[in-house]
Amino acid sequence: MAELNKWVPSDVLEPIKRFLDGDLTMSPSIKVEQFQDGDTLVVRAEVPGIDPDRDVDVSVSEGMLHIRAEREEKIEHKSKDGYRSEFRYGSFMRSVALPPGAKEEDITATYKDGVLEVRAPAPATPPDTTAKKIRIDHT
Repeated sequence: MAELNKWVPSDVLEPIKRFLDGDLTMSPSIKVEQFQDGDTLVVRAEVPGIDPDRDVDVSVSEGMLHIRAEREEKIEHKSKDGYRSEFRYGSFMRSVALPPGAKEEDITATYKDGVLEVRAPAPATPPDTTAKKIRIDHT
């Protein structure tokens, strides 16, 4: 498997890809760490203060893992002297290249203490994509 601590072009190209896809908001990226655990890619995303069932979407397409989260938090303070309201909201996204041979049905995700962990197992040896010579029979 490839070294995951090396620079990956998708990390730099992510804002450009979002722009070309029509996302003009340039929403901030989710902070992630990714590492190899045996034959499994592990991606941990920092997404505190959200409901994972309602506010997070994890999907796979074209060999990429996509994590999107939305946060909406509103705090109201009422007293006899007045009213104060604070809110923060935003949409966050991140895409990470999956290892060769990773299968969508084998990918799992868990959420605990504000951290989303996605595990993508891949075969120890990626599928062979090299050209194969075909024997020609003489008749």
